[in-house]
Amino acid sequence: MKVLERSRFLFLGLAGAFALVGSAFLWWFIGEPEAVRAPAPVLAPAPAQHPPSAGKTIRLAMSAAYVSELGVGVYAELAGYLTEKTGISIEFVTGLSYGTINSMLEEGTVQSGFICGQPYVLLHDEPQPKALLIAAPIMKAARYKGQPIYFSDLIVRKDSPFQRLQDLKGRTYVYNDEISNAGYNMPRYRMLELGLTQGFFGKVLRSGSHEESIRMVATGEADASYVDSLVVDYDREKGIGHAHAVRVIESAGPSSIGPLVASSKMPVEQRDKLQRALVTMHEDPEGRKILDEALLERFTLVQDSHYDGIRSMMVAAEKAGFTAIR
Repeated sequence: MKVLERSRFLFLGLAGAFALVGSAFLWWFIGEPEAVRAPAPVLAPAPAQHPPSAGKTIRLAMSAAYVSELGVGVYAELAGYLTEKTGISIEFVTGLSYGTINSMLEEGTVQSGFICGQPYVLLHDEPQPKALLIAAPIMKAARYKGQPIYFSDLIVRKDSPFQRLQDLKGRTYVYNDEISNAGYNMPRYRMLELGLTQGFFGKVLRSGSHEESIRMVATGEADASYVDSLVVDYDREKGIGHAHAVRVIESAGPSSIGPLVASSKMPVEQRDKLQRALVTMHEDPEGRKILDEALLERFTLVQDSHYDGIRSMMVAAEKAGFTAIR
């Protein structure tokens, strides 16, 4: 993937993201991917024009987010806004796998993160929850109906003959990460619903990100991929990336959108300040401008039960013995 290239933007903000929950469990749960493209970590401080109070700094990670990774400028603006409103200096962490960021949240080496719904569930459902909900985004597009939800879009090249998932038997499929809800959990459940569990695809690859999955489909390295609808929306709206070269043939969902979470080790005062700034952001002219750029209506409070649908899909796959997409 091209994270190093994207790091040249010097993205300065926050965003949003995951523990292996024990390496033995993860390999048992999803099986070994055929190909892995590991990104490199990038760290950047919040913009200097918003001076924070001395001694107040948090590291905020992104592994799943409400805009494409190509829209890193939005995160710089949001980080600056939150720094100004909370007095907390924000150091943005990106370029790491879902599992690595989960581990960092569990250890407290990052204090907060925009992460995918399934990694949140994995962290929260440990005997002692390792992540707590701060807020979740609501997107502006009509398909999201003013709710904190999103979809998993099945993409193919524009010039391909495929019209539905069943047409892809024996073809090459690419996914972003094994603990991604949109990239793995939702597609796996869709395949389970259709009975496509016995080595349906001819080849399965791992890309490391939704953007890389889109690129691989667009360039013919893979025939199809289920990707986060927010990434497709943003790249198409802004005319960036490879989304223009693919088409959506069906969508899975809706499902609970990836939240901003706090590590259980994050001070309550900092968590509360971030939450207040986010959920009132749409009422502030400066905040409204940043939200519009991100195609966001607002941030809202969510409860843990909002993510029960993700849990149900995980349990169904486990009970069926269909833990790895093949």
